[in-house]
Order: sequence, then C-alpha cells, then structure tokens
Amino acid sequence: MTKVVSRNALGQLVGFPLPDWRPPPKLLRDSLTGRYCRLEPLNPERHAEELCAANALDRDGIGWTYLSYGPLVTLDDYLQWMRTSCMGEDPFFYAILNLPDARTVGVASFMRIDAKSGAIEVGSIKYSPLLQRTRAATEAMYLMMKHAFALGYRRYEWKCDTFNAPSRAAAQRLGFSYEGSFRQATVYKKRNRDTAWYSIIDSEWPAINEAFTRWLAPENFDAAGQQRISLSTITGPLLKARG
Repeated sequence: MTKVVSRNALGQLVGFPLPDWRPPPKLLRDSLTGRYCRLEPLNPERHAEELCAANALDRDGIGWTYLSYGPLVTLDDYLQWMRTSCMGEDPFFYAILNLPDARTVGVASFMRIDAKSGAIEVGSIKYSPLLQRTRAATEAMYLMMKHAFALGYRRYEWKCDTFNAPSRAAAQRLGFSYEGSFRQATVYKKRNRDTAWYSIIDSEWPAINEAFTRWLAPENFDAAGQQRISLSTITGPLLKARG
C-alpha cells in the first residue's frame, strides 16, 4: 500500500485513507504447525504436566523475572494458573510443542487484541530450557505473526520491561522495530515497569516473512545444526529503528 499524504476539506494533514478496511475475524482455536514446532491452544489436561517438567529445568528461575505471572513451581500451580488466566479469548494462549516428539516446552499468547484497529500483541512468552535457542523457538514466533497478518491484522506488537535486555534483543532479531519507551507504564510484582515498545506493520511483513523463510530453511543449517547465516543479519537492515 502506498501511504500518500492526505488532507481533509479544511486543508489539514490526516492519516492515509483506508476505504476498504475491515476488522480481522475472531481468532479460532486452531493449531499452527511448522517444520520444527506446533502451537496448540493451551489445555491444562494436555499441557500442564509437560510444561511443569520442562520449566523445572530452569533451576534458578531466571525465566520468571520479567513475566507478570509466576514463578510457577508445582503441577497444581500450573493447573490453577491455566484454568484461571489462560482459557479466555484475550489473552489467547498457545502451548508450544517440539516436533517430532510433540513435547510441550513453552507458551506464548496473543493479547491486547484490538480487532477494530487491526492491532495485536504477542506476549506472556515463557520458553523452557528445552526450547530456548532452538529453531522451534524462532519458528513459534514466526507462526504466530504469520497467522496474525494472514487474518488481516495491520500492526503486530511486542512490549517488554525496559530492563529486559534479552527480550529487547529478541524483538529486534525477529524484525520488530523500536518505537520508544513508556515511563512508569505499569506496576507488576510490586515494582515499577517502564515499557519498551516494538512493532511490525503490514507493509513490512512481506520482507520479514521472506527473512524467516530464508532462515528457517533446512539448507541454512549445516550437518551439525549450526546456522549458516543468522536471522539478525537478514532482519537487521529491515528495522526502522533500534533501541
């Protein structure tokens, strides 16, 4: 879409027109399947036990620091959290399963869903040590953003605590451009949070999609499983801003 400068009848600058805009449809409780992972709508009876075991490998609990929920320790903790916080439509939680063994190794959600404006956020991401730094970890994020843009969303958001350096680096590796930080945006775990904002918009998606397709291709990995070219090398030139 060409974003032309527009003026109203008073000669004032206004946003570019969207005469054919229609809000995207409601998210369906479908699975998303890739080459290395499958995302299933989170189900306490199906996923809680495996997720509890996978996260138990994070023995010092470092993965919980910047999440609004947790730490979850026991199976009962997971079941209660899932049943009370994860069964609604917003946030819309997925379990992330490794392939081919279909073992549950993480979660992520669509949240702050604003279909009227075509904006949706990915968040509440918790990767167990079994998922971290794997091709499945990257593909899970790709499958979610691909699904969102296919439905017709025009803005895909990533937000995190400004002190969460790994999350900020991950956002930019995945092709999200930095937009700025909101000071004292919220309170969680009895502490302040300044929030860093990142996004991908629909006009950027074709190039981001191509970057993921190139990186995830089997030929991008050698016999030892090492990447030949990094995803950040491909997505870096596509970023509109860093931060």
